[in-house]
Amino acid sequence: MLVILVLFLCFIPPSPAAAAAQAVPVLESVPDVPVSRSHPPLYTLTGQWLEAAAEPRDSELMTIVIDTNRRRLMLFSGRKLVFSWPVAVGKPETPTPVGNWRIKRKAMNWGSGFGTRWLGLTVPWGIYGIHGTNKPYSIGGYESHGCIRMFNRDVEKLYPLVQAGTPVVIVGKLLRGPRVMRHGDCGSDVMEVQRVLKRQGFYTGPLDGNFGWGTRTAVQRFREAHGLPPDDAVDDPVYRLLGL
Repeated sequence: MLVILVLFLCFIPPSPAAAAAQAVPVLESVPDVPVSRSHPPLYTLTGQWLEAAAEPRDSELMTIVIDTNRRRLMLFSGRKLVFSWPVAVGKPETPTPVGNWRIKRKAMNWGSGFGTRWLGLTVPWGIYGIHGTNKPYSIGGYESHGCIRMFNRDVEKLYPLVQAGTPVVIVGKLLRGPRVMRHGDCGSDVMEVQRVLKRQGFYTGPLDGNFGWGTRTAVQRFREAHGLPPDDAVDDPVYRLLGL
């Protein structure tokens, strides 16, 4: 573990162009780090460095990291871990969106079932957020429709420490199954397929996690280029050829 941490801390982040050109390890869980110890830089699952780790070391810069495997939310000031709280995350069929997001809006008492605080995220294919709950017994499990639930007392501590624009990095399992993907699907796995198709020159649209017409056309072109049967499905042969 010590060797791994030293390697992380000594690694110099590549330029965005270099990062896109090389394979990036998928971080599915955050290493155990005691409170108040420096944390190494984190990769997001889309192949970009955690923006907060690439910026100047501002002790006031807050970043939220959510580990969906361990059901923990961690708040960092710069690289210092200052809080760690248990959370509930999405069910397997409605997973919490893995990726690199930001807080979009803050609200108090946003609605019944959302507890006392709401922190909306910039996920492009749906409404997801960090919020309190009226079901405290669900904390620690896979219970939600994709949102991140906290005890009300914990989200009330978090709320004043962050603002719109605060980075939120969610790590965990990227591929669901992997499932057979088709037009109309959405999620972090769709975004990862879009990213690889774009890198290979088949897709020119936005990385928005929505399997729309542009993604459908890109998949059809990809399948044709690799001699696969005509279809618009992202299935096992496509996953293998994409390196996923």
